[in-house]
Amino acid sequence: MTRLLITAAGSYGDVAPYTGLGAGLRAAGYDVALASHRSFAPLVEAAGLRFRELPDSPATGRRAGSRTELMRSASTFVQGLGGGLVDAAVRGADLLLLSATTAPLGWQLAEAMRIPAVGAYLQPTHPTRAFAPVVGGTRSLGRIGNRALGAFSLRMVDHVYADAVRDLRARLSLPAAAPGRVRARQERARWPVLHGFSPAVVPRPADWRPGLEVVGNWWPHHDPADRLPPELDDFLSAGPPPVFIGFGSMAGGEGDGERLSEIAVSALRTAGLRGVLQSGRAGLAGSGDDILTIGEVPHALLFPRVAAVVHHAGAGTSAAALRAGAPAVPVPVAADQPFWAARLASLGAATAPVPFEDLTAPALADAIGRAVREGTHARTARRLARLLAAEDGAGHVAQAVERALRPRAATL
Repeated sequence: MTRLLITAAGSYGDVAPYTGLGAGLRAAGYDVALASHRSFAPLVEAAGLRFRELPDSPATGRRAGSRTELMRSASTFVQGLGGGLVDAAVRGADLLLLSATTAPLGWQLAEAMRIPAVGAYLQPTHPTRAFAPVVGGTRSLGRIGNRALGAFSLRMVDHVYADAVRDLRARLSLPAAAPGRVRARQERARWPVLHGFSPAVVPRPADWRPGLEVVGNWWPHHDPADRLPPELDDFLSAGPPPVFIGFGSMAGGEGDGERLSEIAVSALRTAGLRGVLQSGRAGLAGSGDDILTIGEVPHALLFPRVAAVVHHAGAGTSAAALRAGAPAVPVPVAADQPFWAARLASLGAATAPVPFEDLTAPALADAIGRAVREGTHARTARRLARLLAAEDGAGHVAQAVERALRPRAATL
């Protein structure tokens, strides 16, 4: 049986979609392993996939220090990640499926193992005139400026990976080559990259090269027999649909939990709405007849039953709210979150973003009230949900895998 190795690193939102992708590929007849951090082993194995361990990722959150400190921390992380990927790959693979984080290292593995690699990205990373880089904010610099800044962003990525690529190529007995040179070689070969978000949310840029495709989301795996916890199910049934508030793995600074909890509870009560708070890394908590605090639950089961979703605008949570047809109040913190928050708002499925640093109870109460009571955001979200339901992101990846394996099969 053909062996596929998916590699994904980062927070929950960076890893969970690959469990659904892996389950889809396993259903297509492949032997699938997913390499990620130890904390995600139960998630991976629950999807019926083989787990292979990668070094732990640095804690995610806001205000992680200066740009120099961030670059140094990222370089240290990817240095260890390279060794972890080698350990995962030597257990066997006929094809690598690489996330955006693991691709600059995975290319070296594919070269050394003489096997194909396919990109499976959750964000658009290739330069384009259509928009600025997703981690560079939301302000367009114009067609020429957007593409130039996109190219510069990739050079910064290459800088972060430089030491790790050098050491990894030496370990694999490959000739020395700088990350930028390897990247350019991959681009000239038009290596396939499939993007796991909906073209209804981010259309494929017209200036992308062949081989870069936008195929639809890969949803986190959950057992069809899964049910919401009884306490949560009872709360949802006991009154009008509540508002969900959660910030995932972000907003985890010291003192954030108490402050954010006070903001959330005050905003809900000012708006006259019930609420479900997901504790997350920030440790949100609230109580009362009108508020319930929960831990991790599948968004696919919860979001269809809420009136609106207040979230940090990570790619996965943004897509989950759209899939459920739930209007959103995005509160972006960092990284790609302002990009997705702006997308949701421009589509009409969300209110204007409330930046995390500007979050107050009155601002959140106003945004929640508009999201729930105006109706336009909910109608747009439901329309987009119908489009997302017709997409088959995992199926497109299976087709790309089959195409990538054909030359190899012909030589065996």
